[in-house]
Amino acid sequence: MSDRPRILVTEKIAEGGIEVLRSVGDVDVELEWSADELAERIAPYDALVVRSATKVSAALISAAPALRVVGRAGTGVDNVDVEAATERGIVVVNAAGSNAVSAAEHAVALLLAQARNIPQAHMALVDGRWERSRFGGIEVTGKTLGVVGFGNIGQLVAERAMGLGMRVVAYDPFVADVRYREMGVEKMDDLDQLYGEADFITLHLASTPETRGFMDAGAFAKMRDGVRIVNDARGDLIVEQDLVDAIASGKVAGAAIDVFREEPATESPYFGVPGIIVTPHLGASTGEAQERAGVACAEQVAAALTGGVVTSAVNIPVVSAETMATVGPFLPLAGHLGRLAAGIAGGIEDSIEVSCEGEIAEHDTRLLVTAVLAGALSGHTVETVNMVNAADRARERGIEWSDSTTSASRDYTSRLKVSIGDVSVAGTTVGSTSRPRLVEVLGQSIELELDRHVGILRYADVPGKIGTLGSVMADEGINIASMAVGRSSEGQATMGVTVDSPVPPATQAAIAKGCDADVWFVDLDI
Repeated sequence: MSDRPRILVTEKIAEGGIEVLRSVGDVDVELEWSADELAERIAPYDALVVRSATKVSAALISAAPALRVVGRAGTGVDNVDVEAATERGIVVVNAAGSNAVSAAEHAVALLLAQARNIPQAHMALVDGRWERSRFGGIEVTGKTLGVVGFGNIGQLVAERAMGLGMRVVAYDPFVADVRYREMGVEKMDDLDQLYGEADFITLHLASTPETRGFMDAGAFAKMRDGVRIVNDARGDLIVEQDLVDAIASGKVAGAAIDVFREEPATESPYFGVPGIIVTPHLGASTGEAQERAGVACAEQVAAALTGGVVTSAVNIPVVSAETMATVGPFLPLAGHLGRLAAGIAGGIEDSIEVSCEGEIAEHDTRLLVTAVLAGALSGHTVETVNMVNAADRARERGIEWSDSTTSASRDYTSRLKVSIGDVSVAGTTVGSTSRPRLVEVLGQSIELELDRHVGILRYADVPGKIGTLGSVMADEGINIASMAVGRSSEGQATMGVTVDSPVPPATQAAIAKGCDADVWFVDLDI
């Protein structure tokens, strides 16, 4: 019997990737196994390599006692139960960034196809109709492209659009000003400003609670007449019927869609609508992208099997037992504090600071810093942001970060503090389950156990504020789960609340007005 690891490949990947895998283990390529056959035969394998068709469920993972690594030859891991894998200590890796160029080029192709009515003209001609006047288009040179989400793919699209002579504006609060300046792209302060400027809008965001359905009837109403939409990011960013209605009314001139709420999509409100071009999620479907994905995934699987450096894990990377014993319980807290600080600050202008105090400062704190970055950046890129790739994502945006340690921690065994500009939050963990607790916000001491929906209010310390908040929440049917108030000697108070459901922007505005307060609500995705 060979002592080399056994590797199972269930979907076609590049031959270069297979060769990488064969260099470290015995490889079986089985492309015809059914899901039942896979579950029956996976037990002896140390590694599993898939693309998108194979569902790596908790049940499949439980049937694979020898499994050490799952590799996904693509950028996402939607078909892998990452939580179940992590619980088993299985590393999950992907081919992060392998499809960025292909996705960017497809967005530009959709933009041009839409501007010149290429699919419609093609179909008419092959159907025997010569309709030159019907399919006259528009030039893109001199037009303004609005890029929503200015991460890696958004920046690649911007470069290509400027090569076509387009003016490019972009909105992404998590990208530093210097990056916009370096690329010659105009930074928009908010989406409304971008909507008012753009002739074309292209989306490059991740699907998060904040972004799902954000482009709706209200958003379309704020756009310029005749705007055109491109989406090859995530299908649920757009309210489908609202886009169809906006095209029917003439507000939106057209759209090009590569992604859908449910895939594969054989039915959609988009289908058959004049002015809407659709493609079946082709953003990453180029030979070059597939080659890169197969090889990149195989290299990561090989590294995981041989003890090498894994740079695209999507779950917590392996660290020493001693470090993990102390630092590990603070990793969720670090992510929550990063997300909360970024939510209050409205993004990261150019830098973020992390301070580790007490026992945690005696260990390697780079994991904590990376977890803070991942939390602060999460939900603002198409690419998955995790503790492995957060630093690269920050560099892409021109964001700098620093960390400091001190062995002393006032009042707590360990304390973690995150600062973005003049916004700071700090926390610790409590209890045998290391529950994350907020202990300071905006310079004010406060004690609040963190939950998914967190609200922070800052106001003059006068009677009636708590009652007003409760009344507004009650009117909206939103239950307050917990509350804590900190008071300063300067007559200011800071309140933290956790609630059972999201707080809509209109309700937040009502709270701000009624309490005469600065108000922030942040979804920590706990």
